[in-house]
Amino acid sequence: MPKVKLPEAPQPLVEVGMMLYPDCQIGMVHGITDLFDIAGRFAVQHGRAPIRASHWRLQEGGGFARCFDSHPDEPAGNSPTVLIAPGSLHKLLEPGEVEPYARWLLDRHAHGAVLASNCGGAFALAATGLLAGRPATTHWFFAEQFRERFPDVRLEIDRMVIDDGDIVTAGGLMAWTDLGLRIVERLLGPTVMMETARFLLIDPGGREQKNYASFAPRLTHGDEAILKVQHWLQGRGAGPVAVAAMAGEAGMEERTFQRRFKAATGMTPVEYVQHLRVGKARELLEFTRRTVDQVAWSVGYEDAAAFRKLFHRLTGLSPHEYRQRFATPQSLAEVA
Repeated sequence: MPKVKLPEAPQPLVEVGMMLYPDCQIGMVHGITDLFDIAGRFAVQHGRAPIRASHWRLQEGGGFARCFDSHPDEPAGNSPTVLIAPGSLHKLLEPGEVEPYARWLLDRHAHGAVLASNCGGAFALAATGLLAGRPATTHWFFAEQFRERFPDVRLEIDRMVIDDGDIVTAGGLMAWTDLGLRIVERLLGPTVMMETARFLLIDPGGREQKNYASFAPRLTHGDEAILKVQHWLQGRGAGPVAVAAMAGEAGMEERTFQRRFKAATGMTPVEYVQHLRVGKARELLEFTRRTVDQVAWSVGYEDAAAFRKLFHRLTGLSPHEYRQRFATPQSLAEVA
């Protein structure tokens, strides 16, 4: 008697879940959900299955459950293949409140899920202990807090996305677009990723956080003498200043001043002044029509080539590239 071939049970779609928590960035959650929906439409055109997007919320009695499912009529697996911790517009998850989220992330990772984060969501990932000794990124604004809470993580704050295999971290608030494209590329391939990027008018690669980050000096370190020098530097303009002059302002011997300045600010005095001068140069490139050589001279660099090299090192862009990307339309018209 011939064997009857039973119909195969439909396979669950590959699922990407978003872990919701109080004050998480809902704009990112909905935006990346739409991105996966668009990618899924292109995937179907190529004979591929779409991505199932889901949102997961902590229940009152403990445990997490779906509160949104993009494909509610399709068979579902027990948990997402990729699980994302979004950032927050208001506050970071504190050590006490992060515990149930970190435990769930750790459990899902142990069952094979790829974990990802955007912006401050990296604090939830780091709370699992999985990032110890590994590279990760978060929003540049949170860098100091992140280093204080997780000193064993190799924080690479200049990078927009770090794909470390089973863990993917993305930087700033809008880096969810970069994160979403990276996940689409991994799950659906580069062709679908590029089609999605073109449809959404997103540059699929080449961005760095340092293109956008402004210099935010550390001012809450408690060293009054160093803080006095910082305020003095801020008020005197963007020109060159000798370390000896800074030490004199602090009333210290030069070697002692350099040691305390580095301990308080995380930078050497020379590095700190470089950041101040480049910060002023960024402002001039954005809002004035001065040439790059004139900008260099305005912030105290007689050697324009040296200025260009330093500017690129600190921002990831040449002065010309920075102006093209960030200058006001009026300034660009005047330069042109």
